[in-house]
Amino acid sequence: MSAPGFPTVRGCRVADMTNEPVTIYERLSASAVARGLRCRGGFAIGPGDVDVLPEWEGRPARSLVLLGFTGAEHWSVFSSSPEFADGEPDPLDRWSARVIGELAGEFRARPLYPFSGPPWWPFQRWAQRAEALHATPLGILMHPQFGPWHAYRGALLFAAELPLPAREPWPSPCARCATTPCIAGCPAGAVTAGGFDRRACAAHVESPQGVACRSGCLARAACPVGASYRYRAQQATFHMQQLSSPRR
Repeated sequence: MSAPGFPTVRGCRVADMTNEPVTIYERLSASAVARGLRCRGGFAIGPGDVDVLPEWEGRPARSLVLLGFTGAEHWSVFSSSPEFADGEPDPLDRWSARVIGELAGEFRARPLYPFSGPPWWPFQRWAQRAEALHATPLGILMHPQFGPWHAYRGALLFAAELPLPAREPWPSPCARCATTPCIAGCPAGAVTAGGFDRRACAAHVESPQGVACRSGCLARAACPVGASYRYRAQQATFHMQQLSSPRR
């Protein structure tokens, strides 16, 4: 059964103009891409999911879909936005809230964000349920296609149980990596086998010795996985500026 406000649905599928069945997830994916984001999979919500909101529109929440960036493909949309140009703090967070809020309204879903807590939603745990991702010394989850060049900007909570893409396991490339170029490539020593030290990274980036890092994370760029999806110069510089901003 679908959530209120959806088109006529049987098994959460709607008909397009060619009478081919299209799932709600596919419609959402197309709308997200048009706005500069990509659907990043999702998962069905069960009774034991204590880290997800318990209900939506007075009914038990049944599905969660993640949204975010992949590589540099949607950067041009954000960098052309009013939020990017207005000079106010946190342009990416404000843009994400506006765009994902629009999607939430279109699809009768509740938007959730990784930056608007408390509560601080466990986006990395959710991401690992939605897609087969692996932890890395960088503190960024490894994607089989995009490597470390992706990010999550929000999620949508649905009252309906949606058909969602299958989670396809794959072996961790970090477990087979003998040279650990990400660790060797970090001049701040912030990337270690035990995890990522955000404060050490930010302190180095702000220091006179951090000039090279301010144009993009050297450790992240050293990872060979998904190298063709590396952020372009403007995007890489923007993210390093956000890392060292006072709010963060």
